[in-house]
Amino acid sequence: MSTSPMPRIIATIAFAGLIGAAFYLNKKSVQSNAPLQPTGTPISSAETIARYGLHLTEVSKQSGINYTHTAPQLDPKLEPILPRINDMGAGVAVADFDRDGWQDFYITNSSENSKNHLYRNKGDGTFEEVAEAMGVADLNREGTGTSMGAIWGDFDNDGYEDLLVYKWGKPLLFRNEQGKKFTDVTETANLPKQMNANTAIWMDYDNDGKLDLVLAGYFDEKLDMWNLTDTKIMPDSLEYANNGTNKYLFKGNGDGTFTDVTRQMGLDTKSWTLGIGAADLDGNGYADLFFANDYGINELFLNEEGKRFRDVSKQSGVGQAPKSGMNVSFGDILNDGQFAIYVSNISEEGQLMQGNNLWVPRAGTKPGEIAFDNLANDMGVERGGWSFGAQFADLNNDGNLDIYLVNGYISADPNNSYWYDYGKVAGGNKNIIRDAANWPPIKGRSLSGYQAKRVWLGDGAGKFTEVAQAVGATDRFDGRAIAVADLWNRGVQDVLVVNQKGPFLLYKNEVDPQNHWISFALEGTKTNRSAIGVEVTVYWNGQKQRQVVSGGIGFCAQNDRRLHFGLGKTDQVEKVEIRWSNGTIQTIQSPKVDKVHQVKES
Repeated sequence: MSTSPMPRIIATIAFAGLIGAAFYLNKKSVQSNAPLQPTGTPISSAETIARYGLHLTEVSKQSGINYTHTAPQLDPKLEPILPRINDMGAGVAVADFDRDGWQDFYITNSSENSKNHLYRNKGDGTFEEVAEAMGVADLNREGTGTSMGAIWGDFDNDGYEDLLVYKWGKPLLFRNEQGKKFTDVTETANLPKQMNANTAIWMDYDNDGKLDLVLAGYFDEKLDMWNLTDTKIMPDSLEYANNGTNKYLFKGNGDGTFTDVTRQMGLDTKSWTLGIGAADLDGNGYADLFFANDYGINELFLNEEGKRFRDVSKQSGVGQAPKSGMNVSFGDILNDGQFAIYVSNISEEGQLMQGNNLWVPRAGTKPGEIAFDNLANDMGVERGGWSFGAQFADLNNDGNLDIYLVNGYISADPNNSYWYDYGKVAGGNKNIIRDAANWPPIKGRSLSGYQAKRVWLGDGAGKFTEVAQAVGATDRFDGRAIAVADLWNRGVQDVLVVNQKGPFLLYKNEVDPQNHWISFALEGTKTNRSAIGVEVTVYWNGQKQRQVVSGGIGFCAQNDRRLHFGLGKTDQVEKVEIRWSNGTIQTIQSPKVDKVHQVKES
């Protein structure tokens, strides 16, 4: 503890992830995690693989990708605290948009008149930028808002993945014309005319075989962030804010149009949402909805057979205490067929310790009930810095799910921290906090910047070991979105990272060749063509692991839709069960390992 004569100021703080007691010790305290170079003698990739089962090599430039995210300028009235307002917009979404068997990806940019990027996988280890030619690049024109993220989903069931780009502005929907170009069909889709959207997912909430769309966001949707009448744009509470953007649930009609069913389905809240996840958490065959919220509690809505969503946030345990939720991901971490939920928050030594949440299904819960316990501390994945995107993936193919997390908020002057001045307004009443004009100017200072990333290797028994620096994840940019995908079709999960006001990073993964794997590329017939919401459970060596096809997961991200399972040294799989969204169970006996299985709904 500092011996400075300056009195401690204890404040409850919340913005882009700050709620909790913080200690401000020195007005010009040095940033605790300033830029550092890896220390010690680096070990070779062979040694790393032998010790940890994987090694990550950053190969973006060699792969033909040269992209740096840029942020919007917004209304001049926000200039004094602009780095704390324009701190999002770096998103990434993976899909094989041209059906050539190689995974491609779309990256969003956010500055006025900047271009988004679509990288086509050429199959030779390199990528070609085709967004301009395909008609999905110039989406940030001045006066139209800027992109925050994107998701792929085949809304018309023609076999080609369509693209939804959500914005601070009007969401845009593009129909994929058989991988040759994209057509803007926004005007006939019946989407919101304006919203400050920060997250979206595709799902099929009523299992009718047609994709539905969920949108949520941050600042109130009525605000034009470039033309503000005043600066009263901040949350109305640091713990239970309810002046964010409306949630939206749009029922897909299958013809490119959507019907707003938000209120009738029971989702009428205005949280400051940064992450949405959909998965069947109570086992009734319908996907439930989890919302990771800043300035408040997280929300869990159970899907009552496609007729209505029921709020069980508090009784389930996930909504007991307000934090700063930014990411939601699902993973069967114990190989018992149940999904745990990972939610990122904030940890800063000496300042604020919220801790990330790992919500694990409570043992002994009765059928029809749902309850979770936060075991993040017990399992070793609580402290992740100022955390943003995170994904579950078996990074070393040992049969156990791991977690890759990116973090870092504002990396600026490492010798000057903004934490102290932050506390000056954070302890005020809601009228003070709500007005951005009352927040002290940031003046080029850092706030939880230059943070080391986290790669936690799971053991399948409830413990994780942090190995990021050892396995090659050594960057200290301000991470936002992360996605995992088998980009080289080698049976390995590679890592794509988009950084706020920083470069795109592509980590090519090398794993222990003795570890086996199996993957599944699913295609629905009665189920939606993208197979979003379909579950696969693999049984091997006395274990089982369950995964679900996602229509967007994490923070502003979407993974390779093929479901990938590591098997460790086991070279045999007993059986695979596929639960299609209509309830049909398809079983595959003794499938071959080290192979991607193309499975069409029978």
